[in-house]
Amino acid sequence: MANDSLQPDWTQHGAAWAEQDAIFDAIFAPATRALVEAADLTGSVLDVGCGGGTLLEAAVAAGTDAVGVDISPAMVDAANRRVPGARAVVADAQTADLRGLIGDRGFDRIVSRFGVMFFDRPVEAFENIRRAAAPDGRLAFICWQEGSSNRIFSLGTKTLVSALDEPPERPAPGTPGPLAFDDRDYLRSILDGSSWSEISIDPFTFESDYSTPDGAGGRTDGVEERLAVILATSSGQLVSDRVRGTLGEAGWAELLDRVRADLRANLVDGAVKHPNHCWLVTAAA
Repeated sequence: MANDSLQPDWTQHGAAWAEQDAIFDAIFAPATRALVEAADLTGSVLDVGCGGGTLLEAAVAAGTDAVGVDISPAMVDAANRRVPGARAVVADAQTADLRGLIGDRGFDRIVSRFGVMFFDRPVEAFENIRRAAAPDGRLAFICWQEGSSNRIFSLGTKTLVSALDEPPERPAPGTPGPLAFDDRDYLRSILDGSSWSEISIDPFTFESDYSTPDGAGGRTDGVEERLAVILATSSGQLVSDRVRGTLGEAGWAELLDRVRADLRANLVDGAVKHPNHCWLVTAAA
């Protein structure tokens, strides 16, 4: 696999992410809607980093022939269970024969929701993705802007990570990970370098609301839902792996209560909410 540095992480932790797929769907719903609209789903669709199958479900609903790829077996299993009308396979989009998944013509649409920022060699990856496109195929994806403007990376997470003796270092610009494409000029250079055309990189902002129906006609405050998301992320899994055994179950429970207190101190209109600042990207093959 070209993404060997990522493969162990997603193989181990993809199941935790997949278990919280309903929450991720809810908090990313505005982004999903915007991406589906921008993609104009038609014909055959490839979802890169398909996760639990959210975009595959939208693609099938649009009447397309939908295929997803992801490096996490747990996510691929979840996608195939959720969307039996699509096909998800374990593959690295950087090196896999993506065109072979659909046939000689290639894919009419290639999409991704927060799934294309993890390539070790992004120009080569987007070249490979472009080769999977039909002659008139189009690309549409959404990715994160700069991390300090996005509380999804810090709200409650800072409190959890404070339990580490040595917090993770901030990745260098362009390092594979959620914020790899936070700089618009760098992102454009990747797409230019991989021969995409008609490139559009537009800012897109939406709000995530973690509250859910409480079964009694109201809604939760979203604290437990946000905590579940934090623990499913790579940061949450890193803290759990490194300190849970040392703290013991009582100490771990105390740490989680500190995270809950942090979240409750930052409620917006009675619920955990935060804005998200992203890039909505489209291009032609």
